[in-house]
Amino acid sequence: MTDKINSIGNKDATAEEATAMKPHERLAYSAMIQRPPLKLPGDARVVIWPVVNIEEWDITRSMPRSASPPPGGIPPVPDMPNWTWHEYGMRVGIWRIFDAFKKYGISATMSLNAKVCETRPLVPETALKNGWEIMAHCYEQIPIQKITDQRAMIAQTVEVIQKFSGMKPQGWLGPGRSQTFATLDYVKEAGFRWFGDWVLDDQPQLVKTNGGPLVSIPYTVELNDIAIMLTNAQESDAMLIRMKDSLERVYAESANGARILAFGVHPYISGATHRIKYFEMMLEFLSNHPGVVFWNGSQICDWFETTISAS
Repeated sequence: MTDKINSIGNKDATAEEATAMKPHERLAYSAMIQRPPLKLPGDARVVIWPVVNIEEWDITRSMPRSASPPPGGIPPVPDMPNWTWHEYGMRVGIWRIFDAFKKYGISATMSLNAKVCETRPLVPETALKNGWEIMAHCYEQIPIQKITDQRAMIAQTVEVIQKFSGMKPQGWLGPGRSQTFATLDYVKEAGFRWFGDWVLDDQPQLVKTNGGPLVSIPYTVELNDIAIMLTNAQESDAMLIRMKDSLERVYAESANGARILAFGVHPYISGATHRIKYFEMMLEFLSNHPGVVFWNGSQICDWFETTISAS
């Protein structure tokens, strides 16, 4: 099906894109200060949503991102230096991350390129054994805008993950949070309940699609090791410091209603030797903070849907 996914698109898809809703048509503006407060169970005030991104990089294409600048400034194909950098995460870094979550009794959401189920099945297999949720993250790490048959790609992603895990994924995240105007219609059509691409809020939102509403669960770009460690080249403890500052703020604001605080990591970045101890310190800090619960995406979606239906 890979050939089908990357084949020339059809006129129907072009027409759907032309008539698809724009973001402001899918979700009206809403100011946090004007909303009725959302309540979490018990004494909880902040939900931590941990996301671990597991990607399939095709050595025959340009790499999705890089740590080693190419000689002469022209990205090569094949890009051995950056492909092997990513591969380190799959061979070494992910096991450090698994151990860190296990140490603090936290189950994460694995944002998974479905092809990893076929190429490195031990990684998603271990996630499932540890009680992690799998969120669909396309078939391979390719920007959505380069996929000419999104329906076929989404169907393939669901099929592979469901066959591997025995469960149909409920949540969706595009590579790099990428979308076209019609993507959310395809995501809803495929049976997903929620998605994490929109980083525009601290609370879940109901988003319109042609097939009915989807829940937008707030993911993050600021508490993501790509933005912190690669884009901005911060020190190894930068994510720990940023998470402490972020939780301090959202916890104070949660006196006026529940907040979601997500973080996203990648095993080839946070699983590196000089960063992993700070990642462990971050989990320890979060685990010891009062009023905090760790939920996966589907738990957040269940809570939000129940809360708004009761209001």
